Formats: sequence, C-alpha cells, structure tokens
Amino acid sequence: MMMMKSKLIILLSAVLLILLSSFLQDSKWTAPEAEAKKKNPIESTEKSLKTGMKLYGKICWSCHGVDGKGNGPAGASLNPKPADFSMMEVQEQTDGALYWKLSTGRGNMMGYGNSLEDDQRWAIVHYLRSLEK
Repeated sequence: MMMMKSKLIILLSAVLLILLSSFLQDSKWTAPEAEAKKKNPIESTEKSLKTGMKLYGKICWSCHGVDGKGNGPAGASLNPKPADFSMMEVQEQTDGALYWKLSTGRGNMMGYGNSLEDDQRWAIVHYLRSLEK
C-alpha cells in the first residue's frame, strides 16, 4: 500500500512538472524561425508610416494604447496584458516576427492575416518601429 502511494505521488509530481513546463514555454510568444527570418518587402517611407499609423489607429490602439505602451482602454482587463511596443523586448524582434504575430494573433488578440492585406500588415510593422522612442 505504501509503495503504491509513493508511485502515485511520483506520477502526479511528474504530470504537474510537465504541465508547468508546458505553461512556462507557452508564456513567451515566439514566432517560428522561418517566419521570423522574413524581410519586410515594403520600404519604410513617410507614406508607409502614415498607412501603418492609420491602421494602428483603427485596430490596435484600443488594446495597445495611442502611444503603443500597452495601456489602451480595452487592454486593461486582458491577461496577458497587451505588449508595450516601445520596450526593447519588442523592438529587438525581427520585422518577420512582428508581422507573423500580427497575422496570426494569440489569445485575446485576433489575427489579421485574413482581414488586412500583406502590405498593410508590413506598414503596421514599420509604424511599430517608430514607437521605439
């Protein structure tokens, strides 16, 4: 009987460890390597920044905030909190990674791969880069 309890405790501990490990891995949102390597085909110009800014103002600001700090009114109750685009952690990501995240979404953030054209999503990536400062 004692041996059976020990085995059950070991089994439950292993399952808990696997679940915890899986949760911790999923908490960091990382783009697949092939997607992260994609280069932005749209040149960063005044026009592309303006396009990105307009689109951001329509679809992103309510969660990510007007200034991109993750402080939008709709984002206040979200978990995880919306990204602060000025943070080094975001700015160090490749254009391809940001484009992929914008396209696919995760959790409360919907993906825009089917509702925005490719060049529109790339323009938003350029605009996100301008929020670094």
